[in-house]
Amino acid sequence: MTADVPAEIAAGLRRLGLAGPGPVRGEPLTGGVSSDVWRVDLPDGPVCAKRALPRLKVEGDWRAPTERSGWEARWLALAADLLPGAACRPLGYDADGHVLVLEWLDPSVHRVWKERLAAGDVDVPVAAEVGRRLAALHSGAARGPLAGWEPARELFATLRIDPYLTATARAHPRLAPRFEALAEGLATAAITVVHGDVSPKNILLGPDGPVLLDAECASPGDPAFDLAFCANHLLLKAVWRPAGRDRYIEAARALAATYLDGADWEPANGLEVRAARLLPALALARVDGLSPVEYLDEDARRTVRHAAADLVERPPDGFAALTARWLDLTSGEPA
Repeated sequence: MTADVPAEIAAGLRRLGLAGPGPVRGEPLTGGVSSDVWRVDLPDGPVCAKRALPRLKVEGDWRAPTERSGWEARWLALAADLLPGAACRPLGYDADGHVLVLEWLDPSVHRVWKERLAAGDVDVPVAAEVGRRLAALHSGAARGPLAGWEPARELFATLRIDPYLTATARAHPRLAPRFEALAEGLATAAITVVHGDVSPKNILLGPDGPVLLDAECASPGDPAFDLAFCANHLLLKAVWRPAGRDRYIEAARALAATYLDGADWEPANGLEVRAARLLPALALARVDGLSPVEYLDEDARRTVRHAAADLVERPPDGFAALTARWLDLTSGEPA
């Protein structure tokens, strides 16, 4: 059901010249925690408008500067130049109100990957294509200037390092030195521009392949973060949906393999090791950090906690070892 869009979003649309002085109508969209997101009905057709929130919609007190939407707009524009169609196309950004306007992607033909995975529809070639596209974006950005992205580091620390690694280190003091070392590496890396939130909830599966959304965490950094962040969700779903665990693991391996095949900006072996050692820390963060996944029950959380802590303490040297041990630790059966 349509309603008047929030005044701040309507004002941003008017400043961009996309809406007139009259009422601006649309429909609120759900699913995210960091922004107020609406489908807005304009005379030329619908668009998506989002406004960053100063306090994220999670149980903990997690706050972040609303200027992050400007970095998202910049990353989406970069992606449009590097690999058209791999990310949602930005139509305008109102810096005064932190309102980002995006092309409208029809949900009848653009399905959220998370929903497909939750339903047990684990398409391994889709995961491989996500890896291929992510590698292409990292490759292109690594060859461009990174200095202009430096101010975004503070946002990456606020949105990723602190709520995931620092908060989880407090919950697991014995593992704190491991988390601190990982955090330090992420805080100083400047290899490419990372998306920062490559999650199945932020990937639409359209007629022309996967489309990335929500780049509020974009920053100069280590590409291993994006690879680990995405593959982590597939490993978590292998615990959530044990009947399909082998398929989720196969998808994670395909994503990593295709990504690493496209990693032409640095030796793939070192990149793989960094990602494989970061992923267990992110898995533990998704049960004991500030942004726990909503779908794991307490038994599944204990399983993830046990497996992830073991892998953080005894880091794997690659994705083959990581996924084999994950299967072993989460199923009680030899991988």
